[in-house]
Amino acid sequence: MSFDVAKARRLFPALDRQMNGRACIYLDNPAGTQVPFRVAEAISDTILHHNANLGGGFATTVESTAIVEEAHMAMADLLGAKMLEEIIIGPNMTTLTYHLSRTLMRDWGPGDEIIVTQMDHEGNVGPWVQAARDRGVDIRRLPFSTDSWQIEPDVLKAAINTRTKLVALGYASNLTGSINRVKELTAIAKAAGVLVYVDAVQFAPHGLVDVSDLGADFLACSAYKFFGPHLGIVWGRRDVLDALTPYKLVCSANDLPGRFETGTPQIELLAGLTATVEHFAELGEMTGATGSRRVKVAAAYRAAIAHENPLAQKLIDGIAGIEDLRIHGITDAARLAERVPTVSFTVDGIAPKSLVDLMNAEGIFCWAGHNYAWGVVHQLGIDPADGVVRIGIANYNTTEEIDITVESVARNLSMLRQKR
Repeated sequence: MSFDVAKARRLFPALDRQMNGRACIYLDNPAGTQVPFRVAEAISDTILHHNANLGGGFATTVESTAIVEEAHMAMADLLGAKMLEEIIIGPNMTTLTYHLSRTLMRDWGPGDEIIVTQMDHEGNVGPWVQAARDRGVDIRRLPFSTDSWQIEPDVLKAAINTRTKLVALGYASNLTGSINRVKELTAIAKAAGVLVYVDAVQFAPHGLVDVSDLGADFLACSAYKFFGPHLGIVWGRRDVLDALTPYKLVCSANDLPGRFETGTPQIELLAGLTATVEHFAELGEMTGATGSRRVKVAAAYRAAIAHENPLAQKLIDGIAGIEDLRIHGITDAARLAERVPTVSFTVDGIAPKSLVDLMNAEGIFCWAGHNYAWGVVHQLGIDPADGVVRIGIANYNTTEEIDITVESVARNLSMLRQKR
């Protein structure tokens, strides 16, 4: 089951962009990927030909309602949910998490406790911490291991007590790339009767999510990280959602998922969301997969992982020997399956931005900074004002692009050192 990267690349118009006579290299993917034609076409078709608010009896409003429902069904397929009513869609993961953090904490107060981790993106920390402070709930912060680069199960188990109400976990770090053993961690929390909220924003572009198997109560992701429009998605377990009283307008819908989706939805973006899932299904079909959309999506992920992981190891191996360069994350090829292809590093005496600015000018797009991995940089003792150099691979990247990037890193670091 091979991944035809050349064929996949032809689906993305942005990949034709050139700088300095060469195609641009998109390695800014952890912050947001490019989108295929079909996503843009679905958005355009909806806003031009099916543009209406929901709830009326005329043709375009009926069509818009169907678009909204299909987007929820598509995300249920992508995440392995049992029903579309478990899918909540909003402007972004952070906004949805703020909303749900306050909804969940309505009846919590002094004597209750939540657990967040140092490994998470701030989007899965700040909303919980701020809501907890508002309610007088205690906050416990778990460090990650700098040996395994993961949250260790025994550390979580030791932190949970009879006062613990919720654990917020990251599936994969957007800085180190490390994948947590989320199913094992979730089982520990659920055995103690604790709710689990999983941030899968960085995992979902690179691995198949199966919420029915994971055991968590909530799982969040962002479509623009996996070739889609700027939308956030939260899956919530049906029985947990049924028991919650959301903040909503008195005349808004009371059914699921509508009572958690405030205001008029971005209907055209929801059309793009369905097209995003269909893009995954198309990639699955390229490998020869047949059957349901979920089966095709699973095949796409298997093929993409087999393509991405060697690229990640090639990048790691290519920069690991550079003088004074330190990779923050798993570098052992035997543990490649325990990370997503996001690689971050620092170089002694070199500001990350100075290197990234030079690479960006060459048409190699990557990031410098803390990347909202606030807890990670603080635990590692990295100045958040500087942060790290972050290079993130997607399935449309190529071996040639990684070779060019490694050469650019080495050459530009040599030049920067000469200027010191």
